[in-house]
Amino acid sequence: MMVDAQYYVAESEGGDVVADPSEDALYMRISDLVFPDNSFVTIQPPGERDDWHVVVALLEEGGYEVEYRHKGRGEHRVVNETEISDIAHEVIIWLGDVVRRTHKG
Repeated sequence: MMVDAQYYVAESEGGDVVADPSEDALYMRISDLVFPDNSFVTIQPPGERDDWHVVVALLEEGGYEVEYRHKGRGEHRVVNETEISDIAHEVIIWLGDVVRRTHKG
């Protein structure tokens, strides 16, 4: 699905797509995650670029796994979280840093 996004796109496994989502919109996407057909949301640059991404996945045993990957920085980390508000907040901070570094100058 094509969307007009300036910085990033959030797409859930169930097909919900949001351009440049706010922290509240990310919270909603994460809280909507359920098994079996909508168990993760991916946030990445718009278009065909794959420089970086964040994936928030619902865990069967409860809680969430959050994967941060940025090829240019050599960053790859995975954390487990239980609080959706904490996840949305941390993801927005990480995205803000990526966008600021990518679009500076």
